[in-house]
Amino acid sequence: MLSATSSTSTIFTSFRSHTPAPLLPRFHRFGLLGARGSGQHLFFPSLCTKLRPRMSVSGAANLSVRASAERLKNAEELINSVETFIFDCDGVIWKGDKLIDGVPETLDMLRAKGKRLVFVTNNSTKSRKQYGKKFETLGLSVSEEEIFASSFAAAAYLKSIDFPKEKKVYVIGEEGILKELELAGFQYLGGPADGEKKIELKPGFYMEHDENVGAVVVGFDRYFNYYKIQYGTLCIRENPGCLFIATNRDAVTHLTDAQEWAGGGSMVGALRGSTQKEPLVVGKPSTFMMDYLANKFGIQKSQICMVGDRLDTDILFGQNGGCKTLLVLSGVTSISMLQDSSNSIQPDFYTNKISDLLSAKAAVV
Repeated sequence: MLSATSSTSTIFTSFRSHTPAPLLPRFHRFGLLGARGSGQHLFFPSLCTKLRPRMSVSGAANLSVRASAERLKNAEELINSVETFIFDCDGVIWKGDKLIDGVPETLDMLRAKGKRLVFVTNNSTKSRKQYGKKFETLGLSVSEEEIFASSFAAAAYLKSIDFPKEKKVYVIGEEGILKELELAGFQYLGGPADGEKKIELKPGFYMEHDENVGAVVVGFDRYFNYYKIQYGTLCIRENPGCLFIATNRDAVTHLTDAQEWAGGGSMVGALRGSTQKEPLVVGKPSTFMMDYLANKFGIQKSQICMVGDRLDTDILFGQNGGCKTLLVLSGVTSISMLQDSSNSIQPDFYTNKISDLLSAKAAVV
């Protein structure tokens, strides 16, 4: 379980408005990070070493201008410069249920060179154990300890703040969040079961809600409906100190390899609109999972390369954590998007897909 210590550092008003007063002293330091097109994100530097400069809440640029990304030309040099590779999954390892070409050979090569591999996904529909089965189905040997989904991050975050076990969590999301909350010992309600519930708006109708709900966790939800929006809204607005937690704010996701689909950010956006409050984001680009990984494995962030297909989540996640970053063009981001003059997020390197790392011919250890 993550620890959090007190600090006299300023806690932003947005964070204070979401967090019960008794919980505030348990945090070391918090801030909000503005990401282009994704709103404000909570980040967690409590376990970090020195972070890169970041955007202020107001969005005023205090970032130094980053040079344009370089095309990856020397894969061997990059591989030899780090100890750990963190991979996003959707758009990097697979698209929908289809494995991207060259992935097995690339992972085998990196393992043979003694590199630690970690897989981090913002998709909260599955638990770590369920993701392990997906990797296995695709023919990849990945242990549960190497997988970190935003469903797990939500439960880990609640543990890190000593969320009261007598309080309940209302879930707008799928089975993955429920399983991780259960493993962490938290009471929950909602989830897919509430997808079948409807509201009959008769004259004078008053919707009841559980006043013991202390947190609403919102993730990707294929069973999303108006009942869930209203129930979550009531908890956040009317239960004193109720937390509004988002697993991620991804605009789109890869449910199939045929097209992009509306992502978890669309569900979070509905609650943000109805409550007029910003969520605490535990998935990428929040550094919560990065801090957790660095602490768990004893990793120096300068020895990590974050590999992903999204600029405003994966690459920003790596930059916020002080890691090297590699953008692959096998998912959401195209070369034109990367090089667009309005894009301010530049990775260290970019390449077509992770199998381009196979060009490295360094000796196996």
